[in-house]
Amino acid sequence: MDWRGRRGSRNIEDRRATGGGRSAARAGGIGGAGAIVVVLIALFLGIDPSQLLGPDGLQTQTGGPSTPVELTAEDRAEGEFVSVVLADTEEIWTRVFKTQLGRTYRPATLVLFKDATRSACGGASEATGPFYCPPDRKVYLDTAFFTTLHRQLGAGGDFAAAYVVAHEIGHHIQNELGILGEANRIRQQVSQAESNAISVRIELQADCLSGIWAREASETLGVVERGDLEEAVNAARQIGDDTLQRNAGQRPMPHTFTHGTSEQRSRWFMIGLQSGQLDACDTFQTDDL
Repeated sequence: MDWRGRRGSRNIEDRRATGGGRSAARAGGIGGAGAIVVVLIALFLGIDPSQLLGPDGLQTQTGGPSTPVELTAEDRAEGEFVSVVLADTEEIWTRVFKTQLGRTYRPATLVLFKDATRSACGGASEATGPFYCPPDRKVYLDTAFFTTLHRQLGAGGDFAAAYVVAHEIGHHIQNELGILGEANRIRQQVSQAESNAISVRIELQADCLSGIWAREASETLGVVERGDLEEAVNAARQIGDDTLQRNAGQRPMPHTFTHGTSEQRSRWFMIGLQSGQLDACDTFQTDDL
């Protein structure tokens, strides 16, 4: 991905230099790729991930106070990378909202942090990975997750990391369109299995929306390089629920899936990539996920 030296976003809130408290409790956010880390830990331990996440995605950690952090050259480069990707999502979704919806796009803010920080959804921590918090309309990201994505999940490359950002912005798009609030309202009224099924549709739609971003990044911004799209598709496959459970030595259990299978995630990314249309990303009105 061609990102170095390009315009970054002003909607970055960088909290990394102030450090992060070791006390965090997160609830109610949409995990996207983020909840993977907790799920992997739970599966390796042989326990139900909901014991770590809770019914609403609650993750709790305790410890000492915040301490200042010195940013490394790698930290600064990762911050610049995320800022450029976020700026691209802003340009792309501003255009898509105008041309396809006749609406004005309101960008999200992306919070960079180390270890832990606070959000309107509670706490954000390195362990829970990236997530979008609807009440404050912010994406929370510890860029250490990019290392996890590469080394532990087998999804390396800058476009794979950009896909993570685009996926979380996909949840912001859902929030802006009123989809996320309605879906989560229904989730609170149904059984756990039904709630999981709705969560899968939420996540697959965010994958489709990230596919629209990838198409626009290639066709209108011209920043996609050879092999980039393959990196994004591979990332979608590597974080499918079935693949994560197999890699953890578990037999895939579809009733526990919350993000979709590897085939579903990569396919819905491709639907967005090939169509470029919001209407094509309606995962709630189809029986063919």
